[in-house]
Amino acid sequence: MTASERAIAALPVHLRRFVVAQDYAAYTPRDHAVWRHVLRRLTAHLAGRAHPRYLAGLAATGIGTEAIPSIDEMNVKLARVGWSAVAVRGFIPPAVFTELQSRRVLAIAADVRTHEHIEYTPAPDIVHESAGHAPFVADPSYARYLQACGEVGFRAIASAEDQAVFEAIRNISVVKEDPAAGPEETALAEERLQAAAASVRYTSESTRASRLYWWTAEYGLVGPLEDPKLYGAGLLSSIGEAAHCLTPEVAKLPLTAACVEVAYDITRMQPQLFVARDFDQLFEVLEGFAATLSWRRGGDAGLDEAIRARTVNHLALSGGRELSGTVVERVAAARPVAPGLETAYARLAGPVLVSRGGSAQRKPWPGEVVVAFGAGELPERGAFALTLSSGLALSGFAVGDGEVVRLEGRLDGRSVPLPTWALLFSSRDLRSVAGGPADPAAWDRWFGELASFAAGDGEARARAHKATALPPALAALYGEVRRIREGTGVSAERLLAIRDAAARFTDDWLLRAEVDELLPGAGAAPAHA
Repeated sequence: MTASERAIAALPVHLRRFVVAQDYAAYTPRDHAVWRHVLRRLTAHLAGRAHPRYLAGLAATGIGTEAIPSIDEMNVKLARVGWSAVAVRGFIPPAVFTELQSRRVLAIAADVRTHEHIEYTPAPDIVHESAGHAPFVADPSYARYLQACGEVGFRAIASAEDQAVFEAIRNISVVKEDPAAGPEETALAEERLQAAAASVRYTSESTRASRLYWWTAEYGLVGPLEDPKLYGAGLLSSIGEAAHCLTPEVAKLPLTAACVEVAYDITRMQPQLFVARDFDQLFEVLEGFAATLSWRRGGDAGLDEAIRARTVNHLALSGGRELSGTVVERVAAARPVAPGLETAYARLAGPVLVSRGGSAQRKPWPGEVVVAFGAGELPERGAFALTLSSGLALSGFAVGDGEVVRLEGRLDGRSVPLPTWALLFSSRDLRSVAGGPADPAAWDRWFGELASFAAGDGEARARAHKATALPPALAALYGEVRRIREGTGVSAERLLAIRDAAARFTDDWLLRAEVDELLPGAGAAPAHA
């Protein structure tokens, strides 16, 4: 079993379906030329500009400048620092990306940017994910921050509109990397993103968590405000951003938790960046932000956030029971129930998954679930009538395992509307309300077919277009230059002949740059204007 196969086997099933084979042999000579050009320019430019741990981290994680890295070879190096990597295709759902990161697994996009977007691409690619994120994983302190950031992002509550924005961003990144996409398709993708952004009702916890990640792990600077160093993966993997970010045109702001209120545009270079005092400050800011999340706060605030989100989240009840579903209502209690909790009961719409310790205990319940808060024990079976410390009086017939029929309730002497058939649980408090189901694997097992993620026709079509966009004669020239680089040897006359042949392809500057570098007496490849 290879290192990559071990990394994939260690993942739960619900995450494995997002993993793809790297298919190293499918990378073309021009793909390797793109990688080489970007990495050589970046490492030359970043010397003295990136945090000192960056260049050392490239070697420590198996990343060289001459060829696209093998994820399997990277995994051999990453295993030494307790991490691993898996190949994925383009954008994956935020909850999947953050869960992988919380498990110390880097999700590395297997695709390579086109040479037309060599300076910057909004689409995830292997340059960004491997050369940007992986090197700092070799630093124990920063690796802990990445893992903690993944945990926070995974637990944050996302809104229904967040999914629409994600799909629109994913779509525009595919369109912009598709050589066959025309102006009309690009315009439609941009309009879709604008419409999705306009549909957002409020800034969700998940959006705020993504902003913190963006302004630190993706586009962060560290050190003195007047002379910061680069450490964000987006800066370290983009020729354009790496050159632009330290210019006076980009505002440098001290990093605080307020960065989560600053939106970003993934399709453009950033107009401002945040500068951390040092890596220790990252933990301070992350902890301050995490303390504001429903995952940590629970109680009324958590219920209100879940209701507003209109998405599947999970409640952590007293006694260890967890309920995963869509919270649709909370009704105020006559008196406080617990610190931060003044709710008599909450309702969840089905389906609802019941679990303990993140492990499902039964098939999903198709109907409503009622959680009654306050001191008071519900019977396992038979008729019951009791009043909880919240002031909520309940009566009905317990069938068993939480199932109740003929459920009725009164609060402050008034009848309250409750489902006549439901699951009913009581809880003395509500310690946490966190994003997504408590048992993602079980939820995926039951509902994965309905909520499945696929690469989609657009991504498959874009990859096919990129594979066939290169004229065969030009592809042959790239192949010959690649073989020369691998040590077959060639005369200067042949190199000049290749350069003359490449001149016929006026839109392709990269091959000429590769040949110029190989010519006797040539220096580094000229920068692409």
